[in-house]
Amino acid sequence: MKEMNKPTRTEVSRFIPPTGVCEYHAIIHITCPELTFDQQLSALLNAYDYLLKHELSGATAVFKRYFLSDAANQTDRLLAALPENTACACSIVEQPPLDGTKIALWVCLQTDVTVRSFPGGLTGFTHNGYTHLWTDSLVQSGESSGHQTGLLLNDYQIRLMKNGGTLADNCLRTWFFVQHIDTNYAGVVKARNKVFQAQNLTPETHFIASTGIGGRHADPKISVLMDAYSVLGISPEQVHYLYARTHLNPTYEYGVSFERGTCVDYGDRRHAFISGTASIDHRGQIVHPGDVCKQTFRMWENVEALLHEADMDFSDMSAFIVYLRDMADYQVVQKLFQERFPQHPTIIVLAPVCRPGWLIEMECMGTRFTPRPEFRNY
Repeated sequence: MKEMNKPTRTEVSRFIPPTGVCEYHAIIHITCPELTFDQQLSALLNAYDYLLKHELSGATAVFKRYFLSDAANQTDRLLAALPENTACACSIVEQPPLDGTKIALWVCLQTDVTVRSFPGGLTGFTHNGYTHLWTDSLVQSGESSGHQTGLLLNDYQIRLMKNGGTLADNCLRTWFFVQHIDTNYAGVVKARNKVFQAQNLTPETHFIASTGIGGRHADPKISVLMDAYSVLGISPEQVHYLYARTHLNPTYEYGVSFERGTCVDYGDRRHAFISGTASIDHRGQIVHPGDVCKQTFRMWENVEALLHEADMDFSDMSAFIVYLRDMADYQVVQKLFQERFPQHPTIIVLAPVCRPGWLIEMECMGTRFTPRPEFRNY
């Protein structure tokens, strides 16, 4: 459902079960690109405040991501403007919104939860026997993207262990934002593979749903930022990995280690996490080089195939994040998404994909009803 509130536009999806926790995803866009950053920031925060008070009363933010056009000049001003009592994880990344504005916000919200801090600097909440842990904008100083990635993953493993969890057993989703991705992604891949091997994350076990995409921190010396989501209390039987072998090849075949998608069953709902997905075939080859329209259609087809394995479809998805390498493709892609998904919260940002031939990539997450009495409710 889309709500209008100039000088902003707020797009909201709702998952409302008969009883229990309600889930919402909202994306807040600025509609007046001519405003200064401070004016856009004020309008966005006012729109978010209005959303909480008038549209989603009783909901609590569990994760936020701010997309900035110029992190070096905007991050400190954003942080200074945020309420001091903000408890949820708050990711900040330079991935310019391609509608010409300076800032946008994606936020996940839920009812009947109390967000708080956990050991190791993680934030989240405990509900019905599960502990949901989010982390945002983790960085490490290091001499290269590979060095920074290795430090990030080892540090995150320690943070999880302080809460009784591990990467292999509890982490469901990661995001790696890589500055100068065309040159730095290889280091990220090599370091991730090494850490995962040490943690028994292998082709014979499983990996983690992930997006590795262009993006940067306010500090130019930081090559890699990392966000992550983990859940304590889940059992292996609740987690299923999505492959869509008719459309996509296993990622390890071209030397990377992430799952194409992951779904998790609770007693009353299923969560799906679709990794960054591009126009690729079952042999790992780029489909439709140089044609962003055809790549968009193939990308959708691939995501649909992954969702089909989870007994889900696009109607179950809560929000889309779309990444473009070339800002000149924005109008074409925006029109395609608007025609097919007019009611889905969507943001399109400038963020090169990890292979130059991929002009577009998307990720999504969603929820559907799935009564399974053998598992605890969410």
